[in-house]
Amino acid sequence: MNTLPNLDVVARLLVAAVFGSVIGFERERLLWAAGIRTHMLVCVGACLIMIVSAFGFRDSLSSQNVVLDPSRVAAQVVSGIGFLGAGAILARGEIVRGLTTAASIWTVAAIGLAVGGGLYFAAGVSTAVIIVILAGVKPLEEAYRARNQSCRLKIEATQASVTPEVVKRTLNIRTGQIKRFLTTPRDGIEEVTVLLSKVSSQDIKTFVAKLDELDGVHSVAVIDRRRGEPS
Repeated sequence: MNTLPNLDVVARLLVAAVFGSVIGFERERLLWAAGIRTHMLVCVGACLIMIVSAFGFRDSLSSQNVVLDPSRVAAQVVSGIGFLGAGAILARGEIVRGLTTAASIWTVAAIGLAVGGGLYFAAGVSTAVIIVILAGVKPLEEAYRARNQSCRLKIEATQASVTPEVVKRTLNIRTGQIKRFLTTPRDGIEEVTVLLSKVSSQDIKTFVAKLDELDGVHSVAVIDRRRGEPS
């Protein structure tokens, strides 16, 4: 019977634990629930399943008239790990958080399968690439989000003094950036709520001053500002 040596089994499980901890540390520093231990457990578990899948059925395969597909056991990791990923995803209104962590759990399972199959180089390169994606690309992602925020403005002005065209011209924005324009008459004045999208944080700081200079405008305030949440 061609089985995997005990030392090789230990080596593969330890390597899987190391690779999983490297990726888990990146999530741990952001204080996510799925941190170092979760990623280590997923990676080691996937590695063990791969070892069982590849070497656990050698006796049965050597028997006459027995046909098995050992890869079917490892294949269940790809779909079965989804319940952990789903647990890492949080939905708060229109904002969904945890997708990146769920994806990292899924990829850590793949790394565990690779290590269990003896593909150390592929697993190591994958770990390095995933770390670059999680940590290295994040500053670029945040810089992009800073330039693509949305904000809601509340304007109190005399009737008909603030229109979508006036807002567009005053703030120097495109028509498509005005997602909502709601006017509510109150006690002789109009309360205008404007929802803008794809505006930078620097532009938002100037919006209040620009609108406040318009004739008929009594007050301007930014009542809501949203940007992409970290996952």
